[in-house]
Amino acid sequence: MSSSPGSKMPPAAAAPPSVDVAARALEDLVTELDRCVDELVRARARADKLLHERKAGRPWLDLVAGEPRPLVVERISTVLASLSAAGHVWRREQAAALQSEHVSINRIAAMFGVTRQRISALLKENGAEAGRS
Repeated sequence: MSSSPGSKMPPAAAAPPSVDVAARALEDLVTELDRCVDELVRARARADKLLHERKAGRPWLDLVAGEPRPLVVERISTVLASLSAAGHVWRREQAAALQSEHVSINRIAAMFGVTRQRISALLKENGAEAGRS
């Protein structure tokens, strides 16, 4: 598939590279999202049980001391940390992929809703900005 003369898609974007790091990062993010959904479903079920027991009059000390690990709050903390890490990698690789398609740092920043400086820092993390500016 080639780009037409009036097309806004640069020719480099017509065919994906053989190794698409951004696509791999997105696949990893999807895998992590699925894992986190499962973890949150378990946390939700445990939270519902705790709430039911609390409404039945059990003291908080008994509830928390008797709760099996990981605690609801530990599950949530783990999910937040893992999503933050996977999301960061995806954002960095997506920014690099956009830049490789000759999208300006200012435009990437506007699309991501962050500052130009934040995009520049993301791109510098893995050397993506070197030789592309």
